[in-house]
Amino acid sequence: MKKFTLILLFLSVTTQAQIRDFSEKGNGLINLERHQFTINLLGPGIRYELGLFKNVSASTSFTPAFARYQEGYTLGYAWHTRIRYYHNFQERLDINKNVVGNSANYIGPARSVFWEPVQFTDNITDGSSDYDFAFYGAVYGIQRTNRKGFNINAEVGYGYFDGNGVDNGHGFMVNFTFGWVATKRKPRKPTFD
Repeated sequence: MKKFTLILLFLSVTTQAQIRDFSEKGNGLINLERHQFTINLLGPGIRYELGLFKNVSASTSFTPAFARYQEGYTLGYAWHTRIRYYHNFQERLDINKNVVGNSANYIGPARSVFWEPVQFTDNITDGSSDYDFAFYGAVYGIQRTNRKGFNINAEVGYGYFDGNGVDNGHGFMVNFTFGWVATKRKPRKPTFD
């Protein structure tokens, strides 16, 4: 057992050193923000985005969204989690466009959970029962942040809806937010330390 623990410890230290070396040689977060906290002004909400490695981030948010599938539609608050792959940072830099605040287009897997008590309007049930459902699918989104920190994020996705109190199905989801990035943003030109 001690040998196994020592081998596991050695491998984890070696792997961490390799990851740090990879990140320090300029293959890490060149254009991506390490941490980005956004306060949404339109339909109040919050979003946190964590830069994982080059062009890939993970985000979670609690914001309004619209979902439509076979059972009907709903508009209201949902808890969203995403893995975002930003695919056009370099193209935006090549034509001298802003990439501050993760200003780029992205694609990725998504999960959103909708609860009946925090929905503004729906036609999924007759109003006599509580329900919740989760969206599992893919989204394509556009995010822009200007120099003052104002942020627009729009995404559309298609996937499977897993219902609790309502039937399962497939359909699409739309999410649009307008807010302000409360964290410090990177300078316009990337720096290599």
